[in-house]
Amino acid sequence: MKKSILTICFILSVYILIGQELLKGKETDLSFFSKTPLEDISAKNKFVALVIKTSTGDIQLQAQNRGFTFERPLMQEHFNENYMETEKFPTSNFSGKIVEQVDYSKEGITPVTAKGKLTIHGVTKEVEVKGQIKISGGKINLESKFPIKVADYGIKVPTIVMQKIAESVDVSIISLLEPVQSAKK
Repeated sequence: MKKSILTICFILSVYILIGQELLKGKETDLSFFSKTPLEDISAKNKFVALVIKTSTGDIQLQAQNRGFTFERPLMQEHFNENYMETEKFPTSNFSGKIVEQVDYSKEGITPVTAKGKLTIHGVTKEVEVKGQIKISGGKINLESKFPIKVADYGIKVPTIVMQKIAESVDVSIISLLEPVQSAKK
């Protein structure tokens, strides 16, 4: 966890030093939902760091895999030990770019597409994720919902529980963004 925090701090400090405008996730919620005929599984994670460089659209997200909380402790234990192997793969990351130009000074909703690399369980894939940036009353929110195929990221589901875990899970991100204040003025 210390390594992840240091990574995010380093990224932020580099951007601040070069005087670029950044938005960071003040409150970021990452969740997933798996629906099957036998059982629904959902988990939420607040241990997420998100940064957007507004001038270029560069976006970085890092989530602590152990930060996911489940309704039942046994689900959380199985997630950490058997599926995500959080000791071996402590974080999931997205590094990419928002394709559209966003005017962060203008109120309204802007549909956006982020293209980049998503790393889960040590496997990196090129992805394209749809979402929106909503600006209202001086607040900036980022929202996105997209599917992830579990097998694409090398997560093995034992045959005995295959009917309880969906092949594809829906991932949702909701983040209240705030400007990073530069020390240079």
